[in-house]
Amino acid sequence: MFTNDDIRQIEERGSSVQTVKDQVERFKKGFPWMKIVAPATPAKGISVLSEAEVEEAGKYYESAEIAGKCKFVPASGAASRMFKDLFSGLDTLKSGKDIAADSPAAKFTANISKFAFYDPQLFQEPSDSAEYRQSVLSRTLTEEGLGYGAKPKGVLKFHRYTDGEIRTAFAEHLVEAQDYMRNNDGTANLVVTISPEHQHLFEEAYAEVKQAYEKKYGVEYNITFTFQDKATDTVAVDVDNKPFRTDTDALLFRPAGHGALIHNLNNIKEEVVSIKNIDNVAVESYLPETAKYKKVLLGKALELRDIIHGYLHELDAVTGANIRSFQPYPDLPGYTPLKTDVYASEECQMLCNDIQTFLEDKLCITFPEFETCQERAEMLRKKLDRPIRVCGMVKNQGEPGGGPFIIAEKDGTTSLQILESVQINMSDEKAKAALASATHFNPVDLVCCLHDYNGKSFDLLKYVDEDAGFISSKSYQGRELKALELPGLWNGAMSNWNTLFVEVPLETFNPVKVVLDLLRPAHQN
Repeated sequence: MFTNDDIRQIEERGSSVQTVKDQVERFKKGFPWMKIVAPATPAKGISVLSEAEVEEAGKYYESAEIAGKCKFVPASGAASRMFKDLFSGLDTLKSGKDIAADSPAAKFTANISKFAFYDPQLFQEPSDSAEYRQSVLSRTLTEEGLGYGAKPKGVLKFHRYTDGEIRTAFAEHLVEAQDYMRNNDGTANLVVTISPEHQHLFEEAYAEVKQAYEKKYGVEYNITFTFQDKATDTVAVDVDNKPFRTDTDALLFRPAGHGALIHNLNNIKEEVVSIKNIDNVAVESYLPETAKYKKVLLGKALELRDIIHGYLHELDAVTGANIRSFQPYPDLPGYTPLKTDVYASEECQMLCNDIQTFLEDKLCITFPEFETCQERAEMLRKKLDRPIRVCGMVKNQGEPGGGPFIIAEKDGTTSLQILESVQINMSDEKAKAALASATHFNPVDLVCCLHDYNGKSFDLLKYVDEDAGFISSKSYQGRELKALELPGLWNGAMSNWNTLFVEVPLETFNPVKVVLDLLRPAHQN
């Protein structure tokens, strides 16, 4: 299948021939559909907190002991999709035709002065001519002006304040971080995933505000820019599932989606990590509400951490798990024989009852019948001893993207998962009905606890469901191909985590998916 040149190309990327072969096989066999039990709703699967519970969660966060905090911001890639409609309008104008008055491109040019990146010296005096509209679009998108069509979202000017300050999306994340992710020593840690070719743009954007923000907010920032590893790129195939080759006969590799960032997340040493996408920010007047509910998610994650770690320590004490390694050496100090009926003891059974009830009631994890008491205890331990994530969920307003569901797992249990529409079998009436009755949407607002109950970092790569990836249709120089995306960061990459869904207000979700979103109230002063 592969030539010597192919093998050299694969290995130079940090991958292996076997990995690429496995990817080709995955194209052939595809991915299984997720087996949906029901949508996660406030009735079962999504916690809707009272105002008193909101306050209590915030206080829990403020008083909890934490081995370091970090804000993780996926910010790779250019903003080309954000400007897709503008590129289309520019092409139309270049062809000699005018654009429709109600088109996104026309709305953009008519409102150009309302955008934070508006510069009267760059853009012409307003007029209703096609030439004017073409000039505005060209000077926004191309190197003739701002060059925004090829720049990453993080460095685009999102917000203009009444005092004249202009902030990028990245700058707004810095402002958020100093509020709800500040460490006790006054530092705020951020890990921002970017493309290597954009590093200088982010460094320049950071340098412009670092000193002023550290002085204004009394914070010290620790910023790490990290890249998606080329070794995680996946090979493309043609329509016959054979490796796709370029005009130079080389293999074509493509970035494998945000699921590849599980490797970046795995390198973080702090215990608690907050995750938000680069474009989900708002003007600072929204920060009190945003921070309030981010602290709620942090508090619920730490409360969940403490309950789970408490149960694991109790299981150790009851089953003698902490001394099993000494059994072959009875002369060692501290040795205590492990009773063969320890799992069947009343103490162990009562503890297992409590744990099973907790997992079923709080995390929607149901279990099949167990054959032995030991099998039950070990299964409960396995489910407890995993990374933790608490995910904010907003009421469904028709936004595109994933949602919360209860699914059936391969081991006979159930779990809470965030699914994308491509993972749902639309020819299955039950799955289709579950999607139709979903009440909430995933805004990508997560808090993660990455240390185990002994204080060690989890190896997050062990908790990925490799069967939860995606295959999509793409093109290369006009030729059709199929692309493979790894299990998404908040989808299959976190499939085997302990998950809690918590409702948060829609006001905390303010993404900029298309440029006209910047005209919404959350992005205007």
